[in-house]
Amino acid sequence: MRLLYTIWCAICLVGLYLILFPIQFVFLQRDAWKPMAHRVNAIWGHVFFALVGIPVRVTYRYRPDPKQVYVFCANHFSYIDIAVMGVVIKNDYAFVGKSDVKTIPLLGYMFAKLHVQVDRNVANSRAYSLAKSIRTLQAGRSIMIFPEGGIVANPIPRMAPFKDGAFTMAIQQQVPIVPITLLTNYRILPDDGRFRMQWYPMQAVVHPPVDTAGMTQHDVEQLKQETYRIIDTELKSHKKVVA
Repeated sequence: MRLLYTIWCAICLVGLYLILFPIQFVFLQRDAWKPMAHRVNAIWGHVFFALVGIPVRVTYRYRPDPKQVYVFCANHFSYIDIAVMGVVIKNDYAFVGKSDVKTIPLLGYMFAKLHVQVDRNVANSRAYSLAKSIRTLQAGRSIMIFPEGGIVANPIPRMAPFKDGAFTMAIQQQVPIVPITLLTNYRILPDDGRFRMQWYPMQAVVHPPVDTAGMTQHDVEQLKQETYRIIDTELKSHKKVVA
């Protein structure tokens, strides 16, 4: 049954994107239209979760202002995290993610147009992606990043240490960090070497922002540790409740 469910999920995920891509392609042609292209991704996520019967349960301890710029930071335990973020966050944002996505037909085209790519095999790629992320924030668009730097093979649900990039850019531009805890995505699509979906409610928590006003680059470590603590505390609390 799990295999059949996985096949159904794959059909829904790919089929929906093929249906929506022509509309998205039009919106990607002009910068002024790109927020609508981003909105198409959100519609894709909402419809997908509805079709596969996964309830979306988001606890908003803070509702981000759609007119404000943020750096959103979330834990990263599952490849479904990317699709989930369009459902959780209503703001227009650019992902900072691995450039491997650009090799995927259609999806790679969209990612290159809308988001910030990091190619770990290219020298100075991190510096380039940081500079591009800062320009994105300056243009009035939020950044969404997984500060662990990818899915790391830790015992789930334990996070890997955060990297500095998200916190460096937030302090430089004096924009708040919004921590997000993704509680159950690793149950829906475990990173265990097999692509197997299983039914489980999607649960997430959007935390109040951590203000960066007045901080300098000397405060990167403090900001990083505070964001880590907020997300980690929620993960541990949820684990105790489930246990």
